[in-house]
Amino acid sequence: MSAETLPAVAALSRRYLQDYPREAARRLERLAPGEIAELLLPLPLHVALPVWQALMPDVAAAMLAGIPADVAARWLAEADPPTAAAVLAQLDEEARAKCLSGADPEVAAELRALVAYPEDVAGRIMDPNVAPLRADASVGDALQRLKAIRRRGLREMFVVDDARQLAGRVEIHDLAVTDPAVPLREVTRPPIAVVGELDPREDLVAILQHQPINEVPVVDAHGRFVGVIQHAALLAAVAQETTVDIQTMVGASRDERALSTPRFAVTRRLPWLQINLATAFLAAAVVGLFESTIARFTALAVLLPVVAGQSGNAGAQALAVTMRGLALREIGLRHWRDVVTKEAIVGLVNGVAVAATTALGVYVWSRSIGLVLVCAAAMVISMIAAGLAGALTPLVLRRFGQDPATSSSIILTTVTDVVGFFSFLGIATLLAGLLEAS
Repeated sequence: MSAETLPAVAALSRRYLQDYPREAARRLERLAPGEIAELLLPLPLHVALPVWQALMPDVAAAMLAGIPADVAARWLAEADPPTAAAVLAQLDEEARAKCLSGADPEVAAELRALVAYPEDVAGRIMDPNVAPLRADASVGDALQRLKAIRRRGLREMFVVDDARQLAGRVEIHDLAVTDPAVPLREVTRPPIAVVGELDPREDLVAILQHQPINEVPVVDAHGRFVGVIQHAALLAAVAQETTVDIQTMVGASRDERALSTPRFAVTRRLPWLQINLATAFLAAAVVGLFESTIARFTALAVLLPVVAGQSGNAGAQALAVTMRGLALREIGLRHWRDVVTKEAIVGLVNGVAVAATTALGVYVWSRSIGLVLVCAAAMVISMIAAGLAGALTPLVLRRFGQDPATSSSIILTTVTDVVGFFSFLGIATLLAGLLEAS
Protein backbone atom coordinates (compact mmCIF):
# COMPACT_ATOMS: atom_id res chain seq x y z
CA MET A 1 0.00 0.00 0.00
CA SER A 2 1.50 3.33 -1.09
CA ALA A 3 1.94 6.29 1.19
CA GLU A 4 -0.60 8.26 -0.84
CA THR A 5 -3.39 5.75 -0.18
CA LEU A 6 -2.86 5.49 3.61
CA PRO A 7 -4.81 8.69 4.47
CA ALA A 8 -7.73 7.53 2.30
CA VAL A 9 -7.79 4.10 3.99
CA ALA A 10 -7.62 5.72 7.42
CA ALA A 11 -10.49 8.07 6.54
CA LEU A 12 -12.61 5.21 5.22
CA SER A 13 -11.91 3.13 8.33
CA ARG A 14 -12.84 6.03 10.58
CA ARG A 15 -16.04 6.61 8.61
CA TYR A 16 -16.92 2.93 8.85
CA LEU A 17 -16.40 2.91 12.62
CA GLN A 18 -18.46 6.08 12.99
CA ASP A 19 -21.39 4.93 10.86
CA TYR A 20 -21.49 1.23 11.79
CA PRO A 21 -20.22 0.91 15.38
CA ARG A 22 -22.13 -2.31 16.15
CA GLU A 23 -20.95 -4.11 13.04
CA ALA A 24 -17.42 -2.88 13.71
CA ALA A 25 -17.65 -4.14 17.30
CA ARG A 26 -18.63 -7.62 16.09
CA ARG A 27 -15.55 -7.75 13.90
CA LEU A 28 -13.23 -6.33 16.55
CA GLU A 29 -14.31 -8.96 19.07
CA ARG A 30 -12.28 -11.49 17.08
CA LEU A 31 -9.10 -9.60 18.00
CA ALA A 32 -7.11 -9.60 21.22
CA PRO A 33 -7.99 -6.81 23.70
CA GLY A 34 -4.61 -5.16 23.14
CA GLU A 35 -5.17 -5.02 19.39
CA ILE A 36 -8.60 -3.47 19.89
CA ALA A 37 -7.04 -0.81 22.11
CA GLU A 38 -4.39 -0.03 19.48
CA LEU A 39 -7.13 0.58 16.91
CA LEU A 40 -9.51 2.63 19.08
CA LEU A 41 -7.25 4.76 21.28
CA PRO A 42 -5.82 6.96 18.47
CA LEU A 43 -9.35 7.85 17.33
CA PRO A 44 -11.40 10.77 18.67
CA LEU A 45 -13.54 9.75 21.61
CA HIS A 46 -16.82 10.42 19.80
CA VAL A 47 -15.78 7.83 17.19
CA ALA A 48 -14.17 5.21 19.41
CA LEU A 49 -16.64 5.26 22.32
CA PRO A 50 -19.75 3.96 20.46
CA VAL A 51 -17.68 1.06 19.12
CA TRP A 52 -16.34 0.26 22.60
CA GLN A 53 -19.84 0.41 24.07
CA ALA A 54 -21.06 -2.04 21.42
CA LEU A 55 -18.47 -4.64 22.40
CA MET A 56 -19.55 -7.49 24.64
CA PRO A 57 -18.94 -6.45 28.28
CA ASP A 58 -16.23 -9.03 28.88
CA VAL A 59 -14.29 -7.90 25.78
CA ALA A 60 -14.78 -4.21 26.64
CA ALA A 61 -13.60 -4.86 30.20
CA ALA A 62 -10.48 -6.73 29.06
CA MET A 63 -9.58 -3.83 26.79
CA LEU A 64 -10.31 -1.25 29.50
CA ALA A 65 -8.05 -3.01 32.00
CA GLY A 66 -5.11 -2.74 29.61
CA ILE A 67 -5.18 0.99 28.92
CA PRO A 68 -3.94 3.90 31.13
CA ALA A 69 -6.15 4.60 34.15
CA ASP A 70 -6.84 8.23 33.20
CA VAL A 71 -7.99 7.19 29.72
CA ALA A 72 -10.16 4.41 31.17
CA ALA A 73 -11.73 6.87 33.62
CA ARG A 74 -12.54 9.28 30.80
CA TRP A 75 -14.18 6.56 28.73
CA LEU A 76 -16.25 5.38 31.70
CA ALA A 77 -17.35 8.93 32.48
CA GLU A 78 -18.49 9.55 28.89
CA ALA A 79 -20.15 6.16 28.40
CA ASP A 80 -23.78 5.31 29.00
CA PRO A 81 -23.90 4.62 32.80
CA PRO A 82 -25.59 1.18 32.58
CA THR A 83 -23.06 0.11 29.94
CA ALA A 84 -20.17 1.38 32.04
CA ALA A 85 -21.54 -0.47 35.06
CA ALA A 86 -21.87 -3.70 33.06
CA VAL A 87 -18.22 -3.40 31.98
CA LEU A 88 -17.01 -2.63 35.51
CA ALA A 89 -18.90 -5.65 36.83
CA GLN A 90 -16.60 -7.85 34.73
CA LEU A 91 -13.51 -6.59 36.58
CA ASP A 92 -12.19 -7.60 39.98
CA GLU A 93 -12.04 -5.05 42.80
CA GLU A 94 -8.43 -4.07 42.14
CA ALA A 95 -8.89 -3.49 38.41
CA ARG A 96 -12.17 -1.65 39.05
CA ALA A 97 -10.51 0.67 41.55
CA LYS A 98 -7.68 1.36 39.10
CA CYS A 99 -10.08 2.31 36.31
CA LEU A 100 -12.05 4.64 38.60
CA SER A 101 -9.00 6.19 40.27
CA GLY A 102 -8.74 8.95 37.69
CA ALA A 103 -12.48 9.65 37.46
CA ASP A 104 -14.36 12.56 38.98
CA PRO A 105 -15.43 11.55 42.53
CA GLU A 106 -19.12 12.04 41.77
CA VAL A 107 -18.89 9.94 38.60
CA ALA A 108 -16.92 7.24 40.41
CA ALA A 109 -19.47 7.15 43.24
CA GLU A 110 -22.35 6.87 40.77
CA LEU A 111 -20.69 3.99 38.91
CA ARG A 112 -19.85 2.16 42.15
CA ALA A 113 -23.49 2.48 43.21
CA LEU A 114 -24.63 1.05 39.88
CA VAL A 115 -22.30 -1.93 40.20
CA ALA A 116 -23.37 -2.65 43.80
CA TYR A 117 -26.84 -4.05 44.45
CA PRO A 118 -29.01 -3.91 47.58
CA GLU A 119 -29.35 -6.98 49.74
CA ASP A 120 -31.96 -9.60 48.83
CA VAL A 121 -32.27 -8.75 45.11
CA ALA A 122 -31.40 -10.82 42.07
CA GLY A 123 -28.46 -8.64 41.04
CA ARG A 124 -26.73 -9.29 44.35
CA ILE A 125 -26.44 -13.05 43.77
CA MET A 126 -26.02 -13.16 39.99
CA ASP A 127 -22.78 -13.92 38.18
CA PRO A 128 -22.08 -10.93 35.88
CA ASN A 129 -19.11 -12.64 34.24
CA VAL A 130 -21.19 -14.85 31.94
CA ALA A 131 -20.56 -13.72 28.37
CA PRO A 132 -23.58 -13.87 26.02
CA LEU A 133 -23.65 -14.69 22.31
CA ARG A 134 -24.80 -12.41 19.52
CA ALA A 135 -28.08 -13.34 17.86
CA ASP A 136 -26.82 -12.61 14.32
CA ALA A 137 -23.78 -14.89 14.65
CA SER A 138 -23.46 -18.38 13.19
CA VAL A 139 -23.07 -21.57 15.17
CA GLY A 140 -19.39 -21.59 14.15
CA ASP A 141 -18.93 -18.05 15.51
CA ALA A 142 -20.63 -19.11 18.73
CA LEU A 143 -18.25 -22.07 19.10
CA GLN A 144 -15.25 -19.82 18.56
CA ARG A 145 -16.60 -17.42 21.18
CA LEU A 146 -17.14 -20.33 23.56
CA LYS A 147 -13.52 -21.45 23.10
CA ALA A 148 -12.30 -17.90 23.72
CA ILE A 149 -14.28 -17.65 26.97
CA ARG A 150 -12.68 -20.86 28.31
CA ARG A 151 -15.36 -21.33 30.95
CA ARG A 152 -16.08 -24.86 32.14
CA GLY A 153 -19.35 -26.32 33.35
CA LEU A 154 -21.61 -24.41 30.95
CA ARG A 155 -24.81 -26.17 29.92
CA GLU A 156 -26.33 -23.29 28.02
CA MET A 157 -25.50 -19.76 26.93
CA PHE A 158 -27.73 -16.79 26.46
CA VAL A 159 -28.21 -14.87 23.24
CA VAL A 160 -28.58 -11.09 22.91
CA ASP A 161 -29.40 -8.77 20.02
CA ASP A 162 -27.41 -5.71 18.94
CA ALA A 163 -28.87 -3.68 21.83
CA ARG A 164 -27.77 -6.43 24.27
CA GLN A 165 -31.40 -7.27 25.01
CA LEU A 166 -32.02 -10.89 25.88
CA ALA A 167 -33.15 -12.81 22.79
CA GLY A 168 -33.11 -16.40 24.09
CA ARG A 169 -30.84 -19.24 25.10
CA VAL A 170 -28.91 -21.96 23.29
CA GLU A 171 -27.81 -25.27 24.76
CA ILE A 172 -24.17 -26.28 24.40
CA HIS A 173 -25.24 -29.67 23.08
CA ASP A 174 -27.09 -28.00 20.19
CA LEU A 175 -23.98 -26.01 19.30
CA ALA A 176 -21.86 -29.14 19.29
CA VAL A 177 -24.09 -31.16 16.93
CA THR A 178 -25.19 -28.38 14.54
CA ASP A 179 -23.45 -27.41 11.29
CA PRO A 180 -21.18 -24.39 11.97
CA ALA A 181 -22.68 -22.48 9.04
CA VAL A 182 -26.21 -22.56 10.50
CA PRO A 183 -27.38 -19.19 11.90
CA LEU A 184 -27.43 -19.17 15.66
CA ARG A 185 -31.06 -18.01 15.75
CA GLU A 186 -32.15 -21.41 14.35
CA VAL A 187 -30.98 -23.21 17.49
CA THR A 188 -31.97 -20.44 19.90
CA ARG A 189 -34.80 -21.24 22.28
CA PRO A 190 -36.93 -18.89 24.38
CA PRO A 191 -35.73 -18.42 27.97
CA ILE A 192 -37.63 -20.51 30.52
CA ALA A 193 -37.62 -17.70 33.06
CA VAL A 194 -36.18 -14.19 33.36
CA VAL A 195 -35.74 -11.94 36.38
CA GLY A 196 -34.93 -8.27 36.72
CA GLU A 197 -31.75 -7.20 38.48
CA LEU A 198 -33.77 -5.57 41.28
CA ASP A 199 -36.37 -8.32 41.64
CA PRO A 200 -36.61 -9.58 45.24
CA ARG A 201 -35.16 -12.92 46.28
CA GLU A 202 -38.68 -14.24 46.89
CA ASP A 203 -39.28 -14.16 43.12
CA LEU A 204 -36.28 -16.43 42.56
CA VAL A 205 -37.61 -18.88 45.13
CA ALA A 206 -40.99 -18.94 43.39
CA ILE A 207 -39.33 -19.56 39.99
CA LEU A 208 -37.22 -22.43 41.26
CA GLN A 209 -40.21 -24.07 42.91
CA HIS A 210 -42.24 -23.94 39.70
CA GLN A 211 -39.61 -24.44 36.98
CA PRO A 212 -36.96 -27.18 36.59
CA ILE A 213 -34.07 -24.86 35.69
CA ASN A 214 -30.35 -24.64 36.35
CA GLU A 215 -29.75 -21.00 35.44
CA VAL A 216 -31.84 -17.84 35.35
CA PRO A 217 -30.83 -14.88 33.15
CA VAL A 218 -30.94 -11.43 34.73
CA VAL A 219 -31.87 -8.28 32.79
CA ASP A 220 -31.86 -4.59 33.66
CA ALA A 221 -34.81 -2.19 33.46
CA HIS A 222 -34.38 -1.97 29.67
CA GLY A 223 -34.30 -5.72 29.11
CA ARG A 224 -30.54 -5.82 28.57
CA PHE A 225 -28.72 -8.95 29.69
CA VAL A 226 -26.52 -8.31 32.74
CA GLY A 227 -25.77 -11.73 34.20
CA VAL A 228 -26.90 -15.19 35.24
CA ILE A 229 -27.96 -16.69 38.54
CA GLN A 230 -26.45 -20.16 38.75
CA HIS A 231 -28.22 -23.20 40.20
CA ALA A 232 -26.11 -23.18 43.37
CA ALA A 233 -27.07 -19.55 43.99
CA LEU A 234 -30.73 -20.41 43.42
CA LEU A 235 -30.59 -23.17 46.02
CA ALA A 236 -28.80 -20.84 48.42
CA ALA A 237 -31.53 -18.24 47.88
CA VAL A 238 -34.20 -20.81 48.77
CA ALA A 239 -32.37 -21.80 51.94
CA GLN A 240 -31.72 -18.17 52.86
CA GLU A 241 -35.32 -17.11 52.29
CA THR A 242 -36.66 -20.01 54.35
CA THR A 243 -34.39 -19.37 57.30
CA VAL A 244 -34.93 -15.61 57.15
CA ASP A 245 -38.68 -16.10 57.43
CA ILE A 246 -38.17 -18.31 60.47
CA GLN A 247 -36.14 -15.56 62.15
CA THR A 248 -38.32 -12.61 61.25
CA MET A 249 -41.54 -14.31 62.30
CA VAL A 250 -40.33 -14.28 65.91
CA GLY A 251 -38.84 -10.80 65.85
CA ALA A 252 -35.19 -11.65 65.14
CA SER A 253 -33.34 -9.60 62.54
CA ARG A 254 -32.83 -11.10 59.09
CA ASP A 255 -29.22 -9.86 59.33
CA GLU A 256 -28.36 -11.84 62.47
CA ARG A 257 -26.28 -15.00 62.20
CA ALA A 258 -25.49 -17.73 64.69
CA LEU A 259 -22.02 -16.25 65.31
CA SER A 260 -23.06 -12.59 65.35
CA THR A 261 -21.72 -10.59 68.28
CA PRO A 262 -23.87 -10.40 71.44
CA ARG A 263 -24.15 -6.62 71.01
CA PHE A 264 -25.50 -6.99 67.48
CA ALA A 265 -28.00 -9.64 68.59
CA VAL A 266 -29.20 -7.54 71.54
CA THR A 267 -29.72 -4.41 69.44
CA ARG A 268 -31.78 -6.38 66.91
CA ARG A 269 -33.84 -8.48 69.33
CA LEU A 270 -34.46 -6.16 72.28
CA PRO A 271 -36.90 -3.74 70.56
CA TRP A 272 -39.20 -6.60 69.59
CA LEU A 273 -38.94 -8.12 73.04
CA GLN A 274 -40.04 -4.79 74.50
CA ILE A 275 -42.98 -4.72 72.10
CA ASN A 276 -43.83 -8.28 73.09
CA LEU A 277 -43.70 -7.24 76.75
CA ALA A 278 -46.20 -4.46 76.06
CA THR A 279 -48.57 -6.92 74.41
CA ALA A 280 -48.15 -9.31 77.34
CA PHE A 281 -49.22 -6.53 79.69
CA LEU A 282 -52.25 -6.00 77.46
CA ALA A 283 -53.20 -9.65 77.86
CA ALA A 284 -52.59 -9.40 81.60
CA ALA A 285 -54.85 -6.35 81.75
CA VAL A 286 -57.63 -8.40 80.22
CA VAL A 287 -57.18 -11.02 82.94
CA GLY A 288 -57.16 -8.23 85.54
CA LEU A 289 -60.62 -7.13 84.43
CA PHE A 290 -61.96 -10.45 85.71
CA GLU A 291 -59.94 -10.65 88.91
CA SER A 292 -63.04 -11.02 91.06
CA THR A 293 -64.37 -13.84 88.91
CA ILE A 294 -61.08 -15.76 89.18
CA ALA A 295 -61.07 -15.19 92.95
CA ARG A 296 -64.54 -16.75 93.21
CA PHE A 297 -63.80 -19.70 90.91
CA THR A 298 -60.15 -20.71 91.25
CA ALA A 299 -60.61 -23.57 88.79
CA LEU A 300 -60.67 -20.93 86.02
CA ALA A 301 -57.00 -20.12 86.65
CA VAL A 302 -56.13 -23.79 86.12
CA LEU A 303 -57.99 -24.03 82.80
CA LEU A 304 -57.08 -20.60 81.41
CA PRO A 305 -53.77 -21.78 79.79
CA VAL A 306 -55.61 -24.64 78.06
CA VAL A 307 -57.84 -22.30 76.06
CA ALA A 308 -55.01 -19.85 75.29
CA GLY A 309 -52.62 -22.63 74.28
CA GLN A 310 -55.04 -24.30 71.88
CA SER A 311 -56.00 -21.02 70.22
CA GLY A 312 -52.32 -20.13 69.85
CA ASN A 313 -51.60 -23.42 68.10
CA ALA A 314 -54.59 -23.00 65.79
CA GLY A 315 -53.50 -19.47 64.90
CA ALA A 316 -49.93 -20.60 64.19
CA GLN A 317 -51.24 -23.22 61.74
CA ALA A 318 -53.32 -20.64 59.86
CA LEU A 319 -50.40 -18.21 59.86
CA ALA A 320 -47.96 -20.78 58.45
CA VAL A 321 -50.30 -21.80 55.63
CA THR A 322 -51.08 -18.20 54.68
CA MET A 323 -47.41 -17.19 54.82
CA ARG A 324 -46.47 -20.07 52.54
CA GLY A 325 -49.22 -19.15 50.09
CA LEU A 326 -47.95 -15.57 49.90
CA ALA A 327 -44.33 -16.66 49.52
CA LEU A 328 -45.14 -19.06 46.69
CA ARG A 329 -47.49 -16.57 44.99
CA GLU A 330 -50.37 -19.05 45.39
CA ILE A 331 -52.50 -16.26 46.83
CA GLY A 332 -52.55 -12.48 46.68
CA LEU A 333 -54.39 -9.70 48.46
CA ARG A 334 -57.40 -10.21 46.20
CA HIS A 335 -57.87 -13.70 47.69
CA TRP A 336 -58.31 -12.41 51.23
CA ARG A 337 -62.03 -13.24 51.42
CA ASP A 338 -61.44 -16.83 50.31
CA VAL A 339 -58.56 -17.29 52.76
CA VAL A 340 -60.39 -15.73 55.70
CA THR A 341 -63.59 -17.71 54.99
CA LYS A 342 -61.65 -20.96 54.79
CA GLU A 343 -59.81 -20.34 58.06
CA ALA A 344 -63.04 -19.32 59.80
CA ILE A 345 -64.68 -22.60 58.76
CA VAL A 346 -61.60 -24.60 59.75
CA GLY A 347 -61.51 -22.79 63.10
CA LEU A 348 -65.18 -23.55 63.71
CA VAL A 349 -64.93 -27.25 62.88
CA ASN A 350 -61.67 -27.74 64.79
CA GLY A 351 -63.02 -25.64 67.65
CA VAL A 352 -66.11 -27.81 68.01
CA ALA A 353 -64.04 -30.99 67.87
CA VAL A 354 -61.47 -29.78 70.40
CA ALA A 355 -64.23 -28.32 72.59
CA ALA A 356 -65.91 -31.71 72.76
CA THR A 357 -62.67 -33.35 73.93
CA THR A 358 -62.05 -30.49 76.38
CA ALA A 359 -65.58 -30.77 77.76
CA LEU A 360 -65.12 -34.44 78.46
CA GLY A 361 -61.81 -33.88 80.23
CA VAL A 362 -63.13 -30.95 82.29
CA TYR A 363 -66.22 -32.89 83.36
CA VAL A 364 -64.13 -35.88 84.50
CA TRP A 365 -61.86 -33.52 86.43
CA SER A 366 -64.43 -31.12 87.97
CA ARG A 367 -67.88 -32.71 87.61
CA SER A 368 -69.07 -29.16 86.90
CA ILE A 369 -71.53 -28.65 84.01
CA GLY A 370 -71.03 -24.89 84.24
CA LEU A 371 -67.27 -25.20 83.87
CA VAL A 372 -67.76 -27.56 80.92
CA LEU A 373 -69.99 -25.03 79.12
CA VAL A 374 -67.57 -22.17 79.79
CA CYS A 375 -64.56 -24.09 78.45
CA ALA A 376 -66.40 -25.46 75.42
CA ALA A 377 -67.86 -22.11 74.34
CA ALA A 378 -64.59 -20.24 74.91
CA MET A 379 -62.65 -22.88 72.97
CA VAL A 380 -64.88 -22.53 69.89
CA ILE A 381 -64.78 -18.71 69.96
CA SER A 382 -61.02 -18.47 70.53
CA MET A 383 -60.15 -20.98 67.81
CA ILE A 384 -62.29 -19.19 65.25
CA ALA A 385 -60.64 -15.90 66.22
CA ALA A 386 -57.19 -17.55 66.03
CA GLY A 387 -57.83 -18.80 62.50
CA LEU A 388 -58.99 -15.36 61.40
CA ALA A 389 -55.98 -13.68 63.02
CA GLY A 390 -53.55 -16.18 61.49
CA ALA A 391 -54.93 -15.49 58.03
CA LEU A 392 -55.38 -11.73 58.33
CA THR A 393 -52.08 -10.80 60.00
CA PRO A 394 -49.77 -11.47 56.99
CA LEU A 395 -52.37 -10.18 54.53
CA VAL A 396 -52.74 -6.89 56.39
CA LEU A 397 -48.97 -6.50 56.65
CA ARG A 398 -48.64 -7.09 52.90
CA ARG A 399 -51.45 -4.63 52.22
CA PHE A 400 -49.52 -1.87 53.98
CA GLY A 401 -46.28 -2.68 52.20
CA GLN A 402 -44.61 -4.54 55.06
CA ASP A 403 -42.83 -7.87 55.01
CA PRO A 404 -45.53 -10.37 56.09
CA ALA A 405 -42.91 -12.44 57.90
CA THR A 406 -41.95 -9.58 60.20
CA SER A 407 -42.97 -10.50 63.73
CA SER A 408 -46.27 -12.03 62.63
CA SER A 409 -46.13 -14.47 65.51
CA ILE A 410 -45.91 -11.62 68.05
CA ILE A 411 -49.05 -9.99 66.64
CA LEU A 412 -50.80 -13.35 66.45
CA THR A 413 -49.93 -14.25 70.04
CA THR A 414 -51.35 -10.95 71.26
CA VAL A 415 -54.63 -11.48 69.45
CA THR A 416 -55.07 -15.11 70.52
CA ASP A 417 -54.20 -14.37 74.16
CA VAL A 418 -56.50 -11.37 74.42
CA VAL A 419 -59.42 -13.06 72.69
CA GLY A 420 -58.88 -16.36 74.51
CA PHE A 421 -58.67 -14.77 77.95
CA PHE A 422 -61.57 -12.39 77.30
CA SER A 423 -63.88 -15.07 75.90
CA PHE A 424 -63.08 -17.58 78.64
CA LEU A 425 -63.36 -15.19 81.58
CA GLY A 426 -66.20 -13.19 80.04
CA ILE A 427 -68.34 -16.29 79.54
CA ALA A 428 -67.44 -17.43 83.06
CA THR A 429 -68.67 -14.09 84.41
CA LEU A 430 -71.93 -14.39 82.47
CA LEU A 431 -72.46 -17.95 83.69
CA ALA A 432 -71.36 -17.28 87.26
CA GLY A 433 -74.66 -18.44 88.57
CA LEU A 434 -74.35 -21.77 86.80
CA LEU A 435 -70.80 -22.19 88.07
CA GLU A 436 -71.96 -21.62 91.66
CA ALA A 437 -74.77 -24.13 91.22
CA SER A 438 -72.27 -26.71 90.00
